[in-house]
Amino acid sequence: MQAHLPRYYLEHLAEDIPAGIVVFLVALPLCLGIALASGAPLVSGIITGIIGGLVISWLSGSQLSVSGPAAGLTIIVAEAIQTLGSYPVFLSAVMLAGLIQLILGFLRAGVIGAYFPNAVIKGMLAAIGLILILKQIPHAVGYDADFEGDEAFFQSDDHTTLTELVYSWEAVSPGAIIVSTVAIAIMLLWKSRAISDHRWLSLVPAPLLAVLWGIGWNIFSRSHFPDLALAKIHMVNVPLVNGPGEFLNQLVWPDFSQWANPEVYRIGITLALIASLETLLSLEAVDKLDPLKRVAPTNHELKAQGIGNLLSGAMGGLPMTAVIVRSSASISAGAKSKLACFVHGVLLVISAIYLGRYLNEIPLASLAAILLLTGYKLCKPAFFMDMYAKGASQIVPFVITMIAILFTDLLKGMAIGMLFGLFYVMRSNFHSAISVTRNGPHYLLRLQKDVSFLNKAPLRQALAQIEPGSYVIVDGTRAKFIDRDIIETLEDYMASAKESQVTLEIKNIGELSSEPPIKSPSVTAEPKSPR
Repeated sequence: MQAHLPRYYLEHLAEDIPAGIVVFLVALPLCLGIALASGAPLVSGIITGIIGGLVISWLSGSQLSVSGPAAGLTIIVAEAIQTLGSYPVFLSAVMLAGLIQLILGFLRAGVIGAYFPNAVIKGMLAAIGLILILKQIPHAVGYDADFEGDEAFFQSDDHTTLTELVYSWEAVSPGAIIVSTVAIAIMLLWKSRAISDHRWLSLVPAPLLAVLWGIGWNIFSRSHFPDLALAKIHMVNVPLVNGPGEFLNQLVWPDFSQWANPEVYRIGITLALIASLETLLSLEAVDKLDPLKRVAPTNHELKAQGIGNLLSGAMGGLPMTAVIVRSSASISAGAKSKLACFVHGVLLVISAIYLGRYLNEIPLASLAAILLLTGYKLCKPAFFMDMYAKGASQIVPFVITMIAILFTDLLKGMAIGMLFGLFYVMRSNFHSAISVTRNGPHYLLRLQKDVSFLNKAPLRQALAQIEPGSYVIVDGTRAKFIDRDIIETLEDYMASAKESQVTLEIKNIGELSSEPPIKSPSVTAEPKSPR
């Protein structure tokens, strides 16, 4: 298979290069914003994004996942830097986190990813879509007080996602609204048949046109409509450097002088666990979004992320995870392979060294338009209707997860969603592990699959429904495992059955046996379901 990989990537250049450009446009302000919110040097976010693009893209087992600095870690990183007293010491904790992730990968801890219910994962995707929409509306109207990539409901300035919307309408910039509205119109037009039928036009990524429109409008408005021109605060803000040498001089190296400090280990373990959980959640979500439905190996991903954090810490970068916003933007832009993530990494390197002054002409409103459409694709009304049609076991965990993430953060929301998801999983197991069929005074109580102690309550309910004087067959033929609690419940019922004149026959339950009943056609025949 390896011999065919180069040809596979070459075959998808037409999709992956435009998608890589889109991911780069989305990732650049996110990397800078997350670094700013973490209290780290701005270049640290760029370094993490570069490593995620150039290195982790090829080490990862996922074709579409994009790695970089994660918004969910900003508060932890900011507190850790303050606790340890310096950013270089914090970098040693990042490297420790990478080592722990590497070990978790070899210990096959990635299997945890297989236990996230589909409804919960889909609820997470819908929540991310709604968060993108709610968080980008202020940027689209010209209110840029919060950093790009902020995903938490409660913010450091004591505002919330919802109150921020109110404040944004009090500081509307007409120029920003023009930029974002036209940018959205351009991207929607580019999806029409009139454009898609022209092969060469369709190769140009619509988000790139939206960004070029924003740059062109702002340059034009400065000369002709100064009142509509956007101020510097509404633009991307990339640190300017003159060549590779100056860029490398910005790098911060780790300080290992505090290896005896217990806080270094506590922070390293915390970063490793949270980053691993966010990565596994993102990986499951990417697998759901992948049009080809490829399944990424989770243990392989933990190893890749471990190496990534070792490199990021060694070069002055922030801790990284697989990130769903950039991954979904890549998939939305048509990415087919990991080459798209690699292209975004290459562009991050070039932009950080050579293109800062040009990138600083990009309005944040243009990027907000891109993320608004990405968010809409993650939470289309059709998704809600589809989940509703699948019944309460799907729509309830889906909605609970979505609301919980929206009003807390990713990990807390997922924990709440998992509780509801597990409730429905157990409820479904209760229904399928024990079945009761009745035909007049005859009952067939069948134990199926694995019957654990969790099924004790449903078993008691089933036995309580049996009327006095009935004939009951308890059949364990289909059960692969029967818990001791279930055996004892049946033993108790056997002891009390004579008082109710219930005739009990036990089949294929090793630890139990019943006296052979009086044989008669009306009794020994397997009961049939009532018509």
